[in-house]
Parts: sequence; C-alpha cells; structure tokens
Amino acid sequence: MLKYLPDALTVSRPLLDHRTLMPVDANFSVLPTPASFFSPPRSLVQIAAWGSLTWYLAVVSVCALGYVQIWRHYARKPPRSRSSSSPDIAPHVTVIRPVKGLEPYLYECLASTLRQDYPQDKLTVYLCVASRKDPAFPTVQKVAADFADRDVHVMVEEEDSLLQEGSGYSLGPNPKIRNMSRAYREAKGDIVWIVDCNVWVGKGVCGRMVDRLCGFGGNKKYRFVHHLPIAVAVDGEDGAEGSNQNVPADERQPLLADRQQGTRTNSNGGGRLEELFLSSSHAKMYTAINTVQVAPCIVGKSSMFRRSHLNFVTGTHQQQQQRDQKVGGARPRNPGIDCISDHLCEDHIIGDWLWRFPSREELESGEPMGRHAQVFGDYAFQPVAGMSVRAYIARRVRWQRVRKFTVLAATFVEPGTESILCSLYGAFALTTLAPPPLRDIIASGWPAKAWTFAGLWLTSMLLWVVTDRVLYRRLHSAATVEVDEHTPAPFARQRPRSFLPWLAAWIGREALAFPIWFWAFYGGSTVVWRNRKFRVSPWDTRAREVPTPRTRRTSSADSSYSNGAVTSSSSATNGNKSKLRKTS
Repeated sequence: MLKYLPDALTVSRPLLDHRTLMPVDANFSVLPTPASFFSPPRSLVQIAAWGSLTWYLAVVSVCALGYVQIWRHYARKPPRSRSSSSPDIAPHVTVIRPVKGLEPYLYECLASTLRQDYPQDKLTVYLCVASRKDPAFPTVQKVAADFADRDVHVMVEEEDSLLQEGSGYSLGPNPKIRNMSRAYREAKGDIVWIVDCNVWVGKGVCGRMVDRLCGFGGNKKYRFVHHLPIAVAVDGEDGAEGSNQNVPADERQPLLADRQQGTRTNSNGGGRLEELFLSSSHAKMYTAINTVQVAPCIVGKSSMFRRSHLNFVTGTHQQQQQRDQKVGGARPRNPGIDCISDHLCEDHIIGDWLWRFPSREELESGEPMGRHAQVFGDYAFQPVAGMSVRAYIARRVRWQRVRKFTVLAATFVEPGTESILCSLYGAFALTTLAPPPLRDIIASGWPAKAWTFAGLWLTSMLLWVVTDRVLYRRLHSAATVEVDEHTPAPFARQRPRSFLPWLAAWIGREALAFPIWFWAFYGGSTVVWRNRKFRVSPWDTRAREVPTPRTRRTSSADSSYSNGAVTSSSSATNGNKSKLRKTS
C-alpha cells in the first residue's frame, strides 16, 4: 500500500511512491511518465505492433530524406559543366540509343543527345535498331540525315555479321542487349552513355554526367552515374497544362506517328498512372537510397560508366564460369554487355556488378572510387502517350516479376513502403500500443478503438497525399530544365497537372500497387517483352525464351510507353512526315 500523504502535500505537487519511485496524484493514482507511454511487449500482438511501428517510422524517414533531397537539388538550373566549358579535359563519350518501335516524340528524344553542350569532336552517337522493317527506322534515318555534320551512325542488328547464323557466336536472348551489341563493341573512347530511345535530356546533361563520373573540380570519381526518370503523360487533354498550346501551329506534331489524325488520346490512363508513380513513391525512394547508398538502386533510362570497368568485371566473371565448366565449349562472349545478355534486367546487373567489383584502375592505384551517384538536378524525361491502364499494369507486373529474382528481399517488402499498407501498419501500432492520449479512448470499447484506428490511418494517408502533391509540383515545375528553342513544350516545359486530375491518378496508382505486386510476385515467372515470351530462372536469374506458336520477331512496335498500334512500316513513314521534320 501507498503511504499516507498529508492533504497539504497532495495539493501542492505530486509526490513519489517510496517503493516504485513513480509520481502519484492526490487520489493516490500513479501518474504516467514518458517511459510508461508504451507498454512493453507482452504478447505476439504487441511484438507485431512494435515491429509495425519500427517499419512505419523507417519508411517515413526514408521518404522524408528523399523529399528533402529532391527539394534541395531540383529547385534551380544546375551550372554548366567543366567538361563543356573546358574541351581540353573532356573525354570522348559514346552514346548508345537502342530503338524499338515508334515512341511519342521519338525524333526529339533521339535528337536531344546530338544537341548536347559538349565538344562535338568528342561525342559519338549510335542509333541502334533491330531491323530496317522496324517502324522507327525512317525516324532514325531522318535524325542521322539532319545531323550529318555530327559523328552519328545507324546500326541494324540484322546486319551485324557477328550475330549471323553460322558465325559460331552465341548471344543471350535479351533483345535490348542484342540491339546494342555492335555499338558497344565499336564504341570510341572509354566512357559509354546508354540512353533509352524514349528519353529526352537537356542540353547540358552529358557534361554534368562526365563531371560526376570523372570527378572534375576536385570531386570524387564514381564508377557509375545515372538520372532520376520522370514520365509525362502527353495526352493533350484539358487536365494537363502546357501541351501543344505553346508550340506554333505549323510545328505541332502528332503524339504518336501511327495515330490517325483527329483522334484524341483518351486512352492514356496508364500514362497518368506512370507519371504519378515516377513522381511520388518511386522518386522519393530512388533519391533516398541513392543518397545513403546502402545498395545499388538504378533505373537504366540514362546511365554512364566506363567500358574498361565493365569489360574487366565481365571478363573475370566469364573466366570463372569457364573454370567452373558452366559455359561448356561455347565460344567465349566478348566482354561487356554481351556477357549480360542472358538477363532481362541488364541495367540492374550492370549497376550491381560495377557496385560490387572495383575496376582495374582502382586495384592498381589503390584509390577507391565512389560506387554510384545520382546526377542531381537533371532528369531523364519520358513522354508517355496512348498507354492504357491495362498496359501500365502489364508493364509493372513484367518488371516486378523480373526483380523478384534479382532483389528478392526488396521486392518482397515493397508493398509495405506504399501509403495504404504502411499507414495500416502505423495505425495498428498506435492503437495496439496505445499511448496515454489514446488509451482512455480505446478503453471505452471496440467501436471507439475502430474509429481511432480509422482516424489514425486517414491522418497518415492525408499526410502522404500532401507530401506527394508538393513533391509532384516540384518535379514537374521544369525549374531545372535549360530551355532553348529545341525544348519540347508538351513535356519538358510543362507545368504541374491541376489537383483533381492528379488526385484521381494518385488514388488509382495507390489502389493498384498491392494487386500488381501480388500478381507479379505469386503469379508465375514468365514475362512478355518486345513481342517475345521469356521464363526467368529463380536459380541463376537468367531468362530463357519460351518457344510458343506466337513467339516471333516482328517489326510491330512493342513499346513500354506507347500503344504500338502500327500496321506497317510504310504507313508509319507516311504518318510520321510531320514528326520527322527538324524542329530547329
């Protein structure tokens, strides 16, 4: 029992119980202390609640870090690079652009790498296409013709003598690697910049990537540098501000070369979801992970590295495979990207190997380089048109299904980083552990506990909406874009979408996140990419093409960002005349 306390003392201030040393009030009840706000775990439910609280706080911290970094580095135009202003120190850069099918604003995207503010005698561009029958081939030819004064080359995979039947050279099934194989072999200089065909970059991007990679200005050298990808749904609807309205009427271009004149892009719901995803959940996590650099986190839309480093790593890896007799008697593959052609997620494999293994230069000099670096301030813009919701779901399922074999743990916990499930974790933790302000409310019964849970979840979701909206406005403000006469207004000079259309896309994207993950994770191991079906092995993460009657290499577009509804190459050529016109 508590000792008797005089009335005068009980009125003046709380005292301490002589056995527990805890404060007591005038009615002899123990007052709460900070240590007693949460009860220690006494059951599996409480242990789960503590785990949920820890996870919720960890995810919120990572998101906050990404938010702060984006707010800091994407608010103003980055300075001009040293390699652009001092040509004598600029190394030679080979740009490889794999092309497949017609993409929105394909001409502008390809031309953007030929308009770089970089010494032109030190920039080589390879435009790679699988076949002359590809619908994009006329556009590729047009770009090469318009920039005939530059070091630009068109390379056709079907005409690569090394890949012909009977050559004795075996290359893996990855269609993108097969597309780029010759360009990589014939690259000039040591630095390679791989940019997807549906990516537009600003004029100063190449120089700033080189500065970051080479450590110019007394900075640290890096093994691998890359950009934050941003998608913009160029559907031309009233909900999207800043489309063709700022382009002169005689220079306006169709969003898709094969789209019939007068047709509006009302089926771009998937484009809105892709735009939202890359400007919210993905942007925060991508930037945060690349800030703390606990693991390689890259999307290979725009990445730069040293060819000598990748050749050294893959050559060593291939020699080890031959010693282990895993390759058999096949002719050894050329070092570099050819050694990764058995994997579909080539960007992750390249980034992971360069992250884990040092270069020959590092081993000989004893001076380690930084592993990866995100080039803050610059984007890899991706105009998206004609992507249906179904196409968006298929794309997300495809790549999550591939990722589960390469980064299993990260893919498994991914749903817990999304707003809906993560907020459920937080609400469950607070209602179970019940700090004093909630304890009295919850003690009144289950209805009160249910309403408390719902209120906490909605509060967390509201904070998520506000944060994502502010982040979206920052990323889509075009504040860092170096605008000139060649900057496409519909997606590189756009302004943020108005709130209600944005909110509808946000709700749709968040609602689809878990079903997409569940189907990708538990729904099988086959993916369809570029009109071909592959099965990914869980043991070595290699892809094997699945022989089916429908498996055939066609010239029709199978794009990640367009509907690909091309009927023939001739119709694509005729329909693309206005788009092929040089915009300068």
